[in-house]
Amino acid sequence: MNKEEKYDLVLALTEQMKEYGNFYITDTSDLTVAKVNNIRRQCFDADITMQVAKNSLIKKAMEAAGGDFSPIYDVLKGSSSILFSKSATAPAKLIKLLRKKSDKPLLKAAYIDSAIFIGDDQLDTLTKLKSKEQLIGEIVGLLQSPAKNVISALQSGGNILAGVVKTLQERG
Repeated sequence: MNKEEKYDLVLALTEQMKEYGNFYITDTSDLTVAKVNNIRRQCFDADITMQVAKNSLIKKAMEAAGGDFSPIYDVLKGSSSILFSKSATAPAKLIKLLRKKSDKPLLKAAYIDSAIFIGDDQLDTLTKLKSKEQLIGEIVGLLQSPAKNVISALQSGGNILAGVVKTLQERG
């Protein structure tokens, strides 16, 4: 790979990091070409972009993307593949699914909306993350709940008061 190709790859990785906002770095070393192609196919089906790149180029792309990626730099050893997705949990779920048949890919690190997760032991945590939309929906639901309770209480209280007034009027 010549300098221009390396530059183009770093530029492409940088753009993907900015565009997706989520990426996973995995270890796919010692996998056969057939297994890597199978992973690529499953990534494509799950709307995940997979890119194999040298660690030095991944680091340069992170530096160019801005932000503090320094905790990730230590895991950039050996063979690395980077998975990009709009969904924060899709790559984790795919990795977990793939791990049912093989011990790889291993999760080295994940970057999710400025949060950094280091190590394969974070895989279960990453599969359980909720999206921004899910969290907003839960917050709106929690905020609406007390208002609904107040309105319901006022309506039922109003009916009771109206019944008492009517009874008192009838008694004269």
